[in-house]
Amino acid sequence: MSFRPGKNELYFLPLGGTGEIGMNLNLYGHAGKWLMVDLGVTFADASQPGVDLIMPDPSFIEARRKDLAGLVLTHAHEDHIGAVGHLWPRLRCPVYATAFTAAMVYPKLVEAGIEDEVELIEVPMSGKFSVGPFEIELITLTHSIPEPNALVIRTKAGTVLHTGDWKLDPEPLIGETYDEKALRALADEGVLAMVCDSTNAMVDGDSGSEAEVRASLMELIGGLKNRVAVACFASNVARLETVAKVAQAHGRRVALVGRSMQRVYAAARDCGYLQDVAPLIDGDHVDYLPRDEVLLLCTGSQGEMRSALWRIANDDNPKVKLEEGDAVVFSSRIIPGNDISIFRLQNQLVRKGIEIITDDDHFVHVSGHPARAELTQVYQWVRPQLAIPVHGEARHLAEHAQLARACQVPEQIVGENGTLIRLAPGPAGIVDHVPSGRLILDGNRLLPADSGVLRGRQKMAYNGAATVTLVIGRDQLFQGDPIVSASGLLDPQDAVDQLDLVAEGGRDALKSLSKRARGDDEAVKDAARRAVRRTFQRMLGKKPVTEVHLVRLR
Repeated sequence: MSFRPGKNELYFLPLGGTGEIGMNLNLYGHAGKWLMVDLGVTFADASQPGVDLIMPDPSFIEARRKDLAGLVLTHAHEDHIGAVGHLWPRLRCPVYATAFTAAMVYPKLVEAGIEDEVELIEVPMSGKFSVGPFEIELITLTHSIPEPNALVIRTKAGTVLHTGDWKLDPEPLIGETYDEKALRALADEGVLAMVCDSTNAMVDGDSGSEAEVRASLMELIGGLKNRVAVACFASNVARLETVAKVAQAHGRRVALVGRSMQRVYAAARDCGYLQDVAPLIDGDHVDYLPRDEVLLLCTGSQGEMRSALWRIANDDNPKVKLEEGDAVVFSSRIIPGNDISIFRLQNQLVRKGIEIITDDDHFVHVSGHPARAELTQVYQWVRPQLAIPVHGEARHLAEHAQLARACQVPEQIVGENGTLIRLAPGPAGIVDHVPSGRLILDGNRLLPADSGVLRGRQKMAYNGAATVTLVIGRDQLFQGDPIVSASGLLDPQDAVDQLDLVAEGGRDALKSLSKRARGDDEAVKDAARRAVRRTFQRMLGKKPVTEVHLVRLR
């Protein structure tokens, strides 16, 4: 597609984060230029063995990068910034962020070795700046991380409010509360479209306040004995401060356990947050204190393997231990898809005699996303002509669109990644679909999500793998029996006998090949592969991925 937006045109194009929660990448097109909003990742699950991260495929805008005016980051969550270090070399545009978000992005640039190449421009809260033909104004909102911003994107073709992730928290504890005055002023100006977070569009009421969580945790932890660990999202700086304040009130010292927790704490301190928190203790010093004077603040609330809490539960942390009579508070929600890993971790802790406290047992968490009452309130303040739900699965987007209709928003458009939406001029609507997809980070390389590498690995994960080595002499006769090895298929105590049976099956199949066929490498490999897979199928009910090594003596 050779599409280039005209000077009186305005388009919206999501390439990630619409029809799913995570890996956000949004584009706005106007006057021959494109503005990118956010560039995030999501995380692999058990069906994607060996994959570290998943991110949106930027091929559409990569092919037009000379027209990419800049990338604006709404806030510092991984699903909004996590792909910057990996994908910026394909885009090579200026990056705009507030101080805390810039502090979280910069280490990613250092890790990628591009910190001297990226023009990382720090913008103030409530700031105004230009990115090509786009005039940007930041509106302060509240979320589960410092410095979340909505973007007012003004163009000659109209004005868009891009909310990013948000909620209406009157007492966020860290940073300013939401700027109601700025949101209300947009109604008088006239907003063409509101592109809005849909995560909790199916949840009635409001999301609750961080101040309410602090009061609840103060009561809860005051009644706990022995050592206490609190697991939460590392990026929730207000929750970090809450835990520190609660610990201090009850005569406990806090130790941060987990690299991401320590990284966020350092970034927050550098940006002026957490200044009145009591000094932390190092994990090396935890065992020198009485158990009722310690509070561990841990990563691993989602049951991630190798996270701090996972290592503690599996006695794999050399500095910190929990034992019978201790307690773990999961001050977080279960992200859909993480249920199994979280329950596995919680079961492991329970087996050790550790008390588990979740939001099913006590009020220990509030969401960072707007529920229906908050969505309704902002629609009433802003009064856009068009609602475009993003940041949600299909069911969230559909529910959000119905809510916007009930709020008397004249038009609603539900799209998906790759949907090109014309906002102006004329009637808004979907005008095209562009290629979109996913990239996977596999070690140190980026591959398409449908790569044969991952498909082959998935097949091996479910069916195992076998390797056959054959030797053919100059007389076209096989030299000895096939040598077979297998991975992920055989119990060690039965392996020798079973591999002999597989080799015998391969030998019998190869004997029937004509001398002419034996001179054809592909014919020999195909016959051996079929024979080995057939024998494993008969023995084990599995058809392993089978590789044939053929050696010819000359």
